[in-house]
Amino acid sequence: MHVVIIGGGIIGLSSAFYLRKAGHTITVIDQADFLSNCSQGNAGYICPSHFIPLATPGIVKQGLKWMFDSKSPFYIQPTLDWNLIQWGLHFVRSSTSNRAAAAAIPLRDISLLSKKEYSNWSQLPGFEFLYQQKGLLEIFQTAEKFEHAHDTLKQAHALGLTDTKLLSKEELNKAEPNLTIDAQGALYFGCDAHCSPNQLTEALLLQLRDAGVQFISNAAVNGFIIKGKRVTGVKYDQGSLEADEVVVATGSWSRGVLSELDISIPMMPGRGYSITVNDFVHGFNYPAILVEGRVAVTPFTSTSIRFGGTMEITSHQTPPRLNRVQGIVNAVKRYYPDLALSVPPLEKVWYGYRPCSADGLPYIGRVAAYSNLTVATGHSMLGLSLGAGTGKLVAEIIDHLPLSMDITPFAVDRF
Repeated sequence: MHVVIIGGGIIGLSSAFYLRKAGHTITVIDQADFLSNCSQGNAGYICPSHFIPLATPGIVKQGLKWMFDSKSPFYIQPTLDWNLIQWGLHFVRSSTSNRAAAAAIPLRDISLLSKKEYSNWSQLPGFEFLYQQKGLLEIFQTAEKFEHAHDTLKQAHALGLTDTKLLSKEELNKAEPNLTIDAQGALYFGCDAHCSPNQLTEALLLQLRDAGVQFISNAAVNGFIIKGKRVTGVKYDQGSLEADEVVVATGSWSRGVLSELDISIPMMPGRGYSITVNDFVHGFNYPAILVEGRVAVTPFTSTSIRFGGTMEITSHQTPPRLNRVQGIVNAVKRYYPDLALSVPPLEKVWYGYRPCSADGLPYIGRVAAYSNLTVATGHSMLGLSLGAGTGKLVAEIIDHLPLSMDITPFAVDRF
């Protein structure tokens, strides 16, 4: 069986890994070069701790305040775009306590599945991507976030993530003895791991090429061949591909690709930025989330570290804003006053577009209109974290195998 996977990011490549392992002929097609996808510049977290979706109570009110701050961590660009209006309405409806609590269970399940698969990958010969299970610190500065940390701790334990601990300021300082940290304390999630996104992509591409997966780069899909309820071909600028099965895993471009099939999903691009500093002896022991600043810090090695953050709901055409990067740097300095960090030139700043669904859950599954189409997109900031698990689920869907988890909450047509 020939499976055409549209999208060469971590979701598409992970799907290719499991489908090729199952014996299928695989072609992956992407509009870029397979080395510039959104997951390349992210924090590299593999994080069951992230069971709270983007759409949460209070985020709308907070987002309205942040809209007037060009350096804020969350921003929605105002525009009279029907796609944004539709997404915004669903986002507001999803930002309730009940929906956030319901979303936590499937997010936990797919995160744990994905972490298990990444751990397995790290044991394969030649599959090196700096996989490390050290856990994650969520560091907070304010009394408000201290109270919130207590609530999160209870949620984590209720979800079975019992290696989550609340650290005092003194315990935090013991965990990071080489750093001066301005904070009240931290949550420690022992369940989390991290890796190098760049090395992961390169290692996965090598595994797939060695396994005989075919790649078509710099080719934008511009249509489909339909026969009845089947997608029998994929058209692109230079030609077309026959297909027995088709997977759409095109990240933040998925809404446009799916519209060619008359499938509508509420989704917007959410731009994030990161700075990677090499040849820098930093002293960090653990990856960290700076809670109030919404910044992620990832030490890959003793001399390589990445700072990333912001969620900017905007279009793909909007020029990057260095003010957002200044916001990341400012937040880092508030938590680590002794750390020498400045905004680099734009050419040394990474930015990419996360595929943000309206409720913070991915879209994974079949659609009623087509019997051989599988959608895997909408993972927001968790694309890498959920990548391996999503790929395994896609393979199980296509091969009609028992699913590793219930994917009903991820239904493509849930809105």
